[in-house]
Amino acid sequence: MSVFDQYARCYDLLYRDKDYAAEAAYVDASLQRFVPGAVRILEFGSGTGIHGRLLAQKGYHLDGIERSPEMIARAAESAVDPAPGSFTCCQGDICQTFVDNGFDAVISLFHVISYQTSNEDLLAVFRNADRHLKKGGALLFDVWYTPSVLTQRPAVRVKRVEDDQIRLVRIAEPIMYSDQNVVEVRYTLYVEEKSSGRISTFTEVHPMRHFSLPELDLLAAQSGFSPVHCEEFLSGNRPDENTWGVWSIWRKL
Repeated sequence: MSVFDQYARCYDLLYRDKDYAAEAAYVDASLQRFVPGAVRILEFGSGTGIHGRLLAQKGYHLDGIERSPEMIARAAESAVDPAPGSFTCCQGDICQTFVDNGFDAVISLFHVISYQTSNEDLLAVFRNADRHLKKGGALLFDVWYTPSVLTQRPAVRVKRVEDDQIRLVRIAEPIMYSDQNVVEVRYTLYVEEKSSGRISTFTEVHPMRHFSLPELDLLAAQSGFSPVHCEEFLSGNRPDENTWGVWSIWRKL
């Protein structure tokens, strides 16, 4: 079972304050800078499709691979047409699902790559990206950055949100495994149905891997890529101990 199976119902509500439009504009700018002329894009971990639909509105033709059927169902429910481009997604595992080999770029957002905690899975994902790309195509992705994780250290966080139907409280409790470069985040969610007052609760554990830049360079070399650029996600700043998310661009050799 995907860690997002139960989480999917609450996902868009939890992240409604996320600036998807700014992120899509940032990805668009990165594509124009590093893959000029790119049209066909594959998204690893397309979630509920918000990034994909926004990029489709900018003229890209996106195919998404998403492991959670619940996420795909929500992407279909909220689909908006028409757009200058297109967005579709299929259920699959980004480690192995193959669409075709004609893509200009592969993108992976919101730390999807960090969910691959073993070297075997990481190399499988990167090699799968490589076989989807045209020669000279690029892989663009964000991950948690080790210097920041070790300096700032994840803390317990509580988030409260609601809409017309539910009130939601999420408690995030992290456990660090520094010898593995992994943070295991235990999410406990309390969901109150406004119509009945009924409260349900569920817990999910999300293991997240963080990376140093030399580690990313080594993984690139082992999977058929050459690192081209890295920066703090959204800001464009040089990564440092205050950089939680690093945005990397790799070129297919």
